[in-house]
Amino acid sequence: MRIGFIGLGIMGAPMAANLDRAGFDVRGFDLAPDRPGRTAGSAKEAISGADVVITMLPDSPQVEEVLPDIVEYGGPDLLYIDMSTIDPGTSRRLAERLRALDAPVSGGERGAIEGSLSIMVGGAEEDFARALPVFHAVGKTIVHVGPPGAGQTVKAANQLVVGGTYALVAEAILLMEASGVDAAKGLDVLAGGLAGSRILELKRHSMVAREFTPGFRVDLHHKDMGIATAAARDAGLSLPLTAIVTQLVAAARAQGLGSLDHSALLKVIERINSA
Repeated sequence: MRIGFIGLGIMGAPMAANLDRAGFDVRGFDLAPDRPGRTAGSAKEAISGADVVITMLPDSPQVEEVLPDIVEYGGPDLLYIDMSTIDPGTSRRLAERLRALDAPVSGGERGAIEGSLSIMVGGAEEDFARALPVFHAVGKTIVHVGPPGAGQTVKAANQLVVGGTYALVAEAILLMEASGVDAAKGLDVLAGGLAGSRILELKRHSMVAREFTPGFRVDLHHKDMGIATAAARDAGLSLPLTAIVTQLVAAARAQGLGSLDHSALLKVIERINSA
């Protein structure tokens, strides 16, 4: 199977590498001309002759930027898999023009490197079945969650839970530190109990050490919280905790933390409590 992979950033590059290791013929392209890992000189070159085209891009505008090339240069049997995190409405519009799946992922940079991502897929059942070998090369938990746009809705729910968890872990660290408790040891205990989570498993040590090397940037989480609040509005829902987390992420961005890992919500809450 020949795959055109567009978007070779923190997540996309290791995903493309895993597909290559799994035996797929992968041609990678990135909109940034100096991005490492490019094996195609243009989007046209990546798309032409491909059985599957995957995009892993920052937001809806970048996906829409490459869509005309996919429509023009993709063959009649092309399956398009968008693994970006974008607005569900955009995913539904894509599915009106192409055989398309929206398949956003969760698991961060480590999950992309390890091939252990969770993948939430919206689209037709037959297209999902065709894409399974691709998904198995990059992920561990792979679920068809509904029609076009459903994958993006589940990803929005994922991001509000992730953002809320980071905020609460940050508050837990500050509570323990202010009370004279060793926060690292405290989080070790929490990670083994009912409060345990993937975030505590992967990020507790770096958060206590105030190390915020980006695995997933605040800027991108800010975009994702906008998607979550828009989805809630479209569904006629009031999600008050989501609104609070959205404001904390917006504060992180306003404070110049946009290029840091989203665990840097700790810095925002620290500043709220500083003299």
